[in-house]
Amino acid sequence: MAGEIGRKTDHWGSRFGFIMAAVGSSVGLGNFWRFPFTAGENGGGAFIIIYLICVLFLGLTVLMAEYAVGRKSGMSAIEGIHSLARAESKSENWQVVGWIGTLGSFFILTFYIVISAWVLAFIPQAFDGTFTRFADEAARLTAETGQTVSLADVSSSNFGQTISNKYMIGSLLAAFIALNTFIVARGVKGGIEKAATFLMPAFFILLIGIVGFALVEGDAGAAASFLLTPDFSKVTMATFLEAVGQAFFSLSVGSCLMITYGAYLSRDTNIPRSSAIVASADTMVALIAGFAIFPIVFAFGADPAGGPGLFFVSMPIAFSQMGALGIWVGGAFFLLALFAAFTSSISLMEVGVAWLEEREGVTRPGAAMGIGFVLFMIGMGYVFSTDFIDFADIITGNIMLPLCALLLAIFAGWILSREMLTSELGEGTIMNLWRFMCRWVVPPALAFILVLGTLTKLGVI
Repeated sequence: MAGEIGRKTDHWGSRFGFIMAAVGSSVGLGNFWRFPFTAGENGGGAFIIIYLICVLFLGLTVLMAEYAVGRKSGMSAIEGIHSLARAESKSENWQVVGWIGTLGSFFILTFYIVISAWVLAFIPQAFDGTFTRFADEAARLTAETGQTVSLADVSSSNFGQTISNKYMIGSLLAAFIALNTFIVARGVKGGIEKAATFLMPAFFILLIGIVGFALVEGDAGAAASFLLTPDFSKVTMATFLEAVGQAFFSLSVGSCLMITYGAYLSRDTNIPRSSAIVASADTMVALIAGFAIFPIVFAFGADPAGGPGLFFVSMPIAFSQMGALGIWVGGAFFLLALFAAFTSSISLMEVGVAWLEEREGVTRPGAAMGIGFVLFMIGMGYVFSTDFIDFADIITGNIMLPLCALLLAIFAGWILSREMLTSELGEGTIMNLWRFMCRWVVPPALAFILVLGTLTKLGVI
């Protein structure tokens, strides 16, 4: 039986630490693995314009709502929404919003950790020169078979062989989960904040270095044309759904993650300003990631619409043609991706741990280890059947996150009183604009995109 629910006693040690952790949760594989191929499949610049609109008018609004709900309640998403609804004498069934977001973050984490294990597997490949031997391998196979074997064939084969090594990927998965469990078990200030404060500056240094190399050695002109020239002929309602999903996936909204982080906020943290910083940083990193990847993609003839394989197939092809330099650039690239993956995965795990910790008799280390074990068991299922990853990505990114965000906007805009959230967001223009967006813009926009986008993806319309 559930025990007593308590407000969070742990808090961020500093505003800088919170910003690093919040930015770290937003800046993840969504920026490097998901954003490039999603943009590539949806018209490049046209998709980016729609994506930016979604971030500004939808994502930022929901992000502020999550922080405000989290700090006001001082609890996890499920219990926090439950307690605020009760305080407003509204139906306690609104806690279903917290359940959708919490389950969404958990399901994202189940496949996120597997992709992170793939990244881990590619780091030693990059540094030991595996990619630089692709050309020799292609030439050898062409001579042996009498049929032309391309670099893409060799890289695809390498990716397939890597992820088919189930025991190696399983071991890397276990190691990645164990490290996440250790950090989260140490708490917000002593674990998550410390990790983010180290990892995020290192991440930005690596990112700037790779972008500089890509712009000098890659085809910057082609990348700029692709990313900045919109092709609206490829835009459908499904594109809008993809843009919303990408914006929410990248910002970590709609997963109740930011409600959880908001519960640890001090009273002197300005929520609107912090939300703007986090959203801006995440968006800039997503765009910068495009300029880190696409100049190399175009310079070396890779397919910008190569799907998820863009990250694990196309990029190694590019590194293979850089000679000895490709060893260091490729290694730095996948190390960068690992940092991004880690800062996001610890935040996703925190959502479930925070809820379990509130239950009587469940310690933080116990909650972290329990969730870590369940994640490993489900993750191993993905390891042996990777087809489920695409399915889980679609369900979470295109349905669960937008649905949770829609309901949360209704909850914050219509169910909670203005007076309740004034203490979190202040009074004046920002509050008026935010409340207007929560009431009249975000819900109908998300409902429209969610319904028509889903029907388009299913081929109904």
